[in-house]
Amino acid sequence: MKIIERVPYGKRGEGSLVRYEGVATWFSVYCQRGQERRRTTAKTDLKAARKAHRGFLDALAAERQGHTPLPAPLAARVTVGELLDQLERDFQLRGVKWWAQAKYHAAVVRTWFGDQRADKLTPADVDRYIEARLADYAPASVNRQTGLLAAALRLAHRRGTLTSVIAVRRLPERNVRQGFLERADLDKVVAALPDYLQDFTRFAYLTAWRRGELATLRWSDVDRSGGVIRLRPEHSKNGRGRTVAIEGDLRVILERRWQARQLKDEDGTVRVAELVFHRRGAPAGDFRKAWAAACVEAGLYQVVGVNADGSEKRIPSRLFHDLRRSGIRNMVRAGVRERVAMEISGHRTRSIFDRYNITSEDDLREAMQRTSDYISAQTTRSNVTPFRSAVVAGTAQ
Repeated sequence: MKIIERVPYGKRGEGSLVRYEGVATWFSVYCQRGQERRRTTAKTDLKAARKAHRGFLDALAAERQGHTPLPAPLAARVTVGELLDQLERDFQLRGVKWWAQAKYHAAVVRTWFGDQRADKLTPADVDRYIEARLADYAPASVNRQTGLLAAALRLAHRRGTLTSVIAVRRLPERNVRQGFLERADLDKVVAALPDYLQDFTRFAYLTAWRRGELATLRWSDVDRSGGVIRLRPEHSKNGRGRTVAIEGDLRVILERRWQARQLKDEDGTVRVAELVFHRRGAPAGDFRKAWAAACVEAGLYQVVGVNADGSEKRIPSRLFHDLRRSGIRNMVRAGVRERVAMEISGHRTRSIFDRYNITSEDDLREAMQRTSDYISAQTTRSNVTPFRSAVVAGTAQ
């Protein structure tokens, strides 16, 4: 076969990588016992092929010393990105639901540490990462990111890929839940969101459901004739299914989604979406950027600095998770019994429910106004002579 590309590897005597005409993969070329050996790396990416070639050389060196080739030389060159891939596979095998949300944090870690050798990672490297990320993320979010990094390192250590594990710093969190959206704010945000997220957001505001529960809701979970939605246990964070009645605005939302379930492809093929909330049939996915842009457009933002072009650096002052807090508060305000509200939102314990059912500033103002009105009414009544006192006074005369 004709060689169309050759890339020398390392120092002289360490062979090279070649590609042949009509073959996409790279081949490793090296010398063994005075003879040239050619061996496929089964890799089309040059960087991955170089790793495979290095592994062949390490195994050859071990063989020359009379030892059975060990995977250690290869393991020593594993990157943080590869460890994160292993962690994802481990989470999937164990059925860890949290990975669906953790993927975003893992992607952030990968952009910083992805190509770095895991055995060369130091606590100082992690501290520099934390300092840089705190400019854009809250301490709780940074902890989620470094927590995934630590989990990947521990998994590699248990499997023998790493001989030791570094200590990963954890920041103190002050993750007080206090964000709310009033109806006027919600309408502004919804108007600024893409179409596929508008009913998704309205549903969350009404039911206080979690984002992941909404994203996995299928039409097979909706009993339109019976007027109920049954969330399956495997799609619930706490592993408990629950039922919600389709009434009021919820019915309007679901009827609108029912009309949007049919999709027409470019070739004219009509298909039906299985998901209630979808983006051209696919899951909504990660929409943090869309949510942030909508909040900024709605005026729900805070300025945290200046961009390179001199414009204000704005970040949203509301989270999508604030819809859950708002939904719970709306139910309590509407007079829904707390036990029923907990069944709808999916809270198992009263203590966790109370963390979401936070009294807002407007609630406090309304309470003080009601108290003032009550006291004023008492003052007015005190100026009227009590009936019993009038009778006693007449008798005395």
